[in-house]
Amino acid sequence: MQQIAKGIWKIVLGEPETFTPKHFRQFPVRTEAIEQIPVSRECRVSEEKIHWRKTKRGITVTLPMETQEDIYGFGLQLQGFNQAGRRRYIKVNSDPVANTGEGHAPVPFYISSAGYGLFVNTFRYTTFLMGTNSERGQSAGMTAENEAHKEFSEAAIYALKRAKEERKVIIDIPAAGGIELYLFAGDFMEIVQRYNLFSGGGCVPPMWGLGMWYRIYGGGDEKALKELAEQFRKEEIPMDVLGLEPGWHSHSYSCTYKWSNLFPHPQEMIDDMTAQGYKLNLWEHVYVYPKAPFYEKLVPYSGDYEVWNGLVPDFATKEACQLFEDYHRDTFVKQGIAGFKLDECDNSDYNPSNWAFPDSTEFPSGMDGEQMHMTIGTLYQNLIYRIYQQENRRTYSQVRSSGALAASLPFVLYSDLYDHKQFIRGVVNAGFSGLLWCPEVRDCANGDDLLRRLQTVVFSGHALINSWRIPSPPWKQTDIEKNLAGEPMDTAEYYTAECRKLFELRMRLLPYLYSAFVEYSHSGKPPIRALVLDYPEDREARMVDDEYLFGESMLVCPLTYEDGTSRSVYLPEGSWYDFFTGERTEGGRRVEVHAEYDKIPVFVKEGAIIPLAKPVTHVEKDTVFDITVKTFGEADGSFVLYEDDFETFAYEEGQNRIVIEKHPGEDVTIHSENGTMTKYRLVR
Repeated sequence: MQQIAKGIWKIVLGEPETFTPKHFRQFPVRTEAIEQIPVSRECRVSEEKIHWRKTKRGITVTLPMETQEDIYGFGLQLQGFNQAGRRRYIKVNSDPVANTGEGHAPVPFYISSAGYGLFVNTFRYTTFLMGTNSERGQSAGMTAENEAHKEFSEAAIYALKRAKEERKVIIDIPAAGGIELYLFAGDFMEIVQRYNLFSGGGCVPPMWGLGMWYRIYGGGDEKALKELAEQFRKEEIPMDVLGLEPGWHSHSYSCTYKWSNLFPHPQEMIDDMTAQGYKLNLWEHVYVYPKAPFYEKLVPYSGDYEVWNGLVPDFATKEACQLFEDYHRDTFVKQGIAGFKLDECDNSDYNPSNWAFPDSTEFPSGMDGEQMHMTIGTLYQNLIYRIYQQENRRTYSQVRSSGALAASLPFVLYSDLYDHKQFIRGVVNAGFSGLLWCPEVRDCANGDDLLRRLQTVVFSGHALINSWRIPSPPWKQTDIEKNLAGEPMDTAEYYTAECRKLFELRMRLLPYLYSAFVEYSHSGKPPIRALVLDYPEDREARMVDDEYLFGESMLVCPLTYEDGTSRSVYLPEGSWYDFFTGERTEGGRRVEVHAEYDKIPVFVKEGAIIPLAKPVTHVEKDTVFDITVKTFGEADGSFVLYEDDFETFAYEEGQNRIVIEKHPGEDVTIHSENGTMTKYRLVR
């Protein structure tokens, strides 16, 4: 057992495989930052308590598990929260049909209330049994019998039950002859911080990336894009990024990466959008059509099976990466494209248009199909990130699949699934594993459903409306068929105004959210996270999967359209203030809150300081934010605004810190460490 940093140990069992998440990690461990994190809880798992053996399948690792142990993590989990007593199958799959562990970004990392986190450094389809089984002989001493069932039903028989005796964590890793394990010590938050800093620290998006995003109709052309862009500015709808869907390619399944005849003047179009303050984002996926300009050169560096008649590039080889990078840099990035939407790199087991290459696929690097499925999304992000890094331009982009050690990559996950409650759970869960999740609006039942979904969107890490199915914005018409026919809703004016208010609220929160991301980079604290990370000893918080902390001080409690206008909210111990009205409520309990469809319950901690910006329609290079400081309660409070150019990587060399403080009975004080402010102007 080798200590590699404060509170982090490596254990090597047998002979590990070459290709692992750590092998492809692009960012150095943030050792100095890790040293600043305390170890408030002793790790209860030692090397002596970890057992392993080789099997015909691969290897099996076992650890002790306490009867009341709570488990979180395993990447983007949309259908489950507390993972104790669950079986988690860590396999990338775009269409998980049940709460099994599969999904867009399953990660072999979990955190435990026993004071440790465990990262299993593998790309194999690993199964974790979290206290669901005991070893033979462990139950031999049990003597109880004739226990009557109170209810004979499937729900009662198969309900999740806490074990009365010690169980095991059983980890089944196929194919491998050995494994590297990494143990992280501390309470929940400290473990997550260590894991994120071990990954390289959290990402810092450009400020424009935190603004509003809109993906245009998939059948739209250059003319439609320009008309929509002009409409947003005319109606003063805040919008920073416009995304083009598959139609911009001359062939998109698989991809040519060449402009189609729908966009005959790409450079002129890019320049026009840039002049209006928009950033452009391009949809693509990894499968390369024979008409792609670099197809022939890519053939030797691709797998031996195709998807949609296109090559599957081996991004574990420098040659395949270089071909992709050179083409994208010269053809798109240098021309002004701000980012990409990396679609369908997530494997599909159930979709009729299956994009899963066989697990037996052989790649030139030596990886097999199983390993490539688990890492292709992360390798794809790596190469796109390198382009922007070399150009000294930050990007904020989207991806359909990610994995372990990805916290430093400025990409946000999204899905073709659409259950609103699951999307909220995704926001809550993603922070356990160094991931970001976008609860995008794609379609809605009606205008009120639109507002409910947008409320979750504006209080997330990525504020996106995905209108790929409709030519007019959903606030003009939510019914898809009527939207396609050009028929606006009678209530379009009302919903346009309400959506504008929500978008303006998002723009007011940009400086606050930007600071949360900078803290993510410095300390590893997720900018958006589950309550249990901040309240590890609160038993009620350990089960809350439908509300979350947004930054350091704001507690967001979304409602879905199905919820109606009221819901039960859990407030942890302390005083909490309604963000909009300032009304005070004592926590440590559940309260019933009412919110009409145009309102979302948001609470703020006692003593919090929230800097609110005057909303702008978009973020420009020279944007200066007019800031009003809003305080809550009488307790001491402070907030740090981080100032840099908001666009390049110069922030890595240092940022100006603007410290806002308040003390009981005193006025708010503001101190700029370098004596000036260039991006913020304090109004009052």
